[in-house]
Amino acid sequence: MNTKELKELFRKKASEDYENFFAVNTLRNYGFQRNRCKKCGKYFWSLEKKEICGDPSCQGKYSFIGEKPYTKLSYIEVWEKFSKLFERLGYTPIPRYPVVARWRDDVDFVNASIYDFQPHVVSGEVEPPANPLVVPQFSLRFNDIDNVGITGSHYTGFVMIGQHAFESPEKYDQNKYLEDIIIWLHRGLKIPLEELYFHEDGWAGGGNGGCCMEYFSKGLELGNQVYMFYELTPSGFNPLKTKVLDMGAGQERFTWFCNPGNTSYDAVFPDVCEYLYKKTGHRPDEIILGFLPYAGLLNLDEAENIDDVWEDVGKKINLDPEVLKRIILPLSQIYSIADHTRTLLFALSDGALPSNVGGGYNLRVIFRRLSDFIEKNEWDIEISKTIEKHAYFLKKEFPELMENLEDVLEILKVEKEKYKRMKEKSWRIIDGILKKEKKIDLEKIIELYDSHGISPDNLKQSALEKGIKIEIPSNFYSKLSLRHEKKIEKKKKEKTLNYPKTDLLFYRDWKMKRFNAKIVGIEDGWLILDRTCFYPESGGQDNDIGYINGNKVVDVRKIGGVVLHRVEGNYNVGEEVEGEINWERRLNLTRHHTAAHIINGAARRVLGNHVWQAGAEKKEDRARLDITHYESLDRETLNKIEKLANEIVLENRKIEKKFMKRSEAEKKYGFRLYQGGAVPGKEIRVVNIVDFDVEACGGTHCDRTGEVGFIKILRAEKIQDDVVRIEFAAGMKALKYIQETEKIIEDVERVFRVRREDVKKTAKRFFEEWKERGKEIERLKEEISRLKVYQLKEKFTERDGIMFLEERIEGDPELLRKTALSLKEDNTVIVLHNGRNMVCVCGKDAIRKGYKANEYIKKYGKGGGNEEMAQGVKI
Repeated sequence: MNTKELKELFRKKASEDYENFFAVNTLRNYGFQRNRCKKCGKYFWSLEKKEICGDPSCQGKYSFIGEKPYTKLSYIEVWEKFSKLFERLGYTPIPRYPVVARWRDDVDFVNASIYDFQPHVVSGEVEPPANPLVVPQFSLRFNDIDNVGITGSHYTGFVMIGQHAFESPEKYDQNKYLEDIIIWLHRGLKIPLEELYFHEDGWAGGGNGGCCMEYFSKGLELGNQVYMFYELTPSGFNPLKTKVLDMGAGQERFTWFCNPGNTSYDAVFPDVCEYLYKKTGHRPDEIILGFLPYAGLLNLDEAENIDDVWEDVGKKINLDPEVLKRIILPLSQIYSIADHTRTLLFALSDGALPSNVGGGYNLRVIFRRLSDFIEKNEWDIEISKTIEKHAYFLKKEFPELMENLEDVLEILKVEKEKYKRMKEKSWRIIDGILKKEKKIDLEKIIELYDSHGISPDNLKQSALEKGIKIEIPSNFYSKLSLRHEKKIEKKKKEKTLNYPKTDLLFYRDWKMKRFNAKIVGIEDGWLILDRTCFYPESGGQDNDIGYINGNKVVDVRKIGGVVLHRVEGNYNVGEEVEGEINWERRLNLTRHHTAAHIINGAARRVLGNHVWQAGAEKKEDRARLDITHYESLDRETLNKIEKLANEIVLENRKIEKKFMKRSEAEKKYGFRLYQGGAVPGKEIRVVNIVDFDVEACGGTHCDRTGEVGFIKILRAEKIQDDVVRIEFAAGMKALKYIQETEKIIEDVERVFRVRREDVKKTAKRFFEEWKERGKEIERLKEEISRLKVYQLKEKFTERDGIMFLEERIEGDPELLRKTALSLKEDNTVIVLHNGRNMVCVCGKDAIRKGYKANEYIKKYGKGGGNEEMAQGVKI
């Protein structure tokens, strides 16, 4: 059963037993009565008897547009007033969480305020930061990109004001939660009770289910109060031990309702809109105000035929639909630029990067989309200026955006350069595609965008010039987004062992080398001890090795809280044993793990706050750290990171290591803790290099940075569009690398017979001479090819109007290819080989007669290619 079906199931279940599922006491106390909408059939509550539920799809429009507001609040004032009122009602306002959901492994970004508390708080495993609470959570959603700027209510990034409570069933007070919302709507926003509508609905998501109460006024949905009652399991619905209140309301919606004289975008980011109006020459007018009440009908997710809806809206305001589009679409692009830049500001400020993979893909999509709008319309819009205006406007509610502004602008500067290079290549690619293909379907269009960044508008324009019609769906960007949603494979149930947790002695003292223990179990030859000093492979750090009772320990692993040891020899349960770790290996692994933390902190200070750990591996001889960064690192930059890392070593800073409650650790250190991704458990181990770097980590670490020894960065490479891998060594392993490098330089000195200071100059001279010889070889190959062509022209044979050539010639595959292409005519089929390598080339006339290179080559051996040219091996 999919989410939509589950929601409908819960809606019916709740509506059939509404007295037990909804806060009917509160509704009745305020005089609301239950109705059923004659259009959609859903049940709703209103002060008077009503036939229509107040949803814009049933009501037909937004009816608040152009009216005098009940109360006028700016965007920032909405949260200020909401949080103060709810604080008086017993809630604690808390700061927003980052939009990059690093505490979760199932999503890239926060999609709603409840994401802050999933899975650990919702499951009851971890205490919430406050209870009950309210939070202004910036959230990202990319499934409605094409609706942004059109409907007036869609954004890729928005503040979901969350009202949350996590209580046992007996303390869960649904009537109070709804009454608090009614107080906000009626007393806070001054909305008359007769203008409020509450809809009964079902809800499902994140493995939970229940019902919800959506609330509307004058056609605008203002929020949705969700009541999580159940855990969804394969066998059915199990009641949750902790019932959850999950109310989400868009700060943007409230702001628009309080400022109904124009678009929601004018209300939400007025400074940015004014800047964009001046730069573009477009500004909303009376036609726009006439259009706005019906804008919500143009929701691409709900409209069966969007052209019919444009036609219908045009009739409602007495305007030709094509004329209406010409007025609305440029403005929708302006509003998209405003929305997309704000989304990028939050996401990049919180450590995300545009890229070709993962959540960063959607950030790149919206950056290129807004850049396409600017370029296509030839607008003089500075993206950096737009970002700055957002940050200044929002600084009272979100001051952290100003702190990270410089970093954000630098990232977008690099992204702009990538966009320019992509555009330069895309026209050549489009031209090549359109020469070969006369029909391009949606999958191909998406592939071209994914692989080359070719926008659908540019492709369509070029195709029309060549007389080729291409259909681009109105929801193209939404379809694109769905293809790149994070897909999490269903986790296999982790094996569990029925033993007490192993006492991990290395957490008490990482320098402990010997210990005594008792064997409490043996599983498939693996020893389970009551206590151990052997570190199991975990968190990218290799396991310890050593001896138990003089026999080799060759592997150490951990299942749940139980450590298993692969040991040579025979043992019995209950036997007392003595263990000894390989100290040199432990020392090297501990130094490398600690050095990874130091380099991570140093990289963040040198490169910017966008740097996060993306992966790591700690071996005995060297280690690697993968960090998020938008471009390759040169040696000069690596030297800066290396210098700072070694300064931290020489300062001999204290390294604090302790277990903390997750909620306390997050409150004290923030979400920088989660450098290695999601960390399970209600308690986490915090490793704090004082005033430099703090991470949740279960590895072995030095007590002070001075114990790490010298850190040497060996090399760095870009392994992904937004990830750089840094390889390094620490302590004696770093010294070993330097000594080996020194020996190599000495060997080069002897080979070149020059002094050290002349090695670089000599190597450069040899390289230039080698390049010149290479050019001479290529020139001779060309000459040989020309001679071969002259000789081979006489060897063609004619069959059925096609000229055939099958010949062996001496030369490498490149010479075979060049010679074949030089001989190619429209009516030729050519096969050349050197006894092993082979090439086949077919002309246009030959292809029309059925001679295709990728098929014809198989007569002679194995190979592949296209119908014009194929290469392979002769058998």
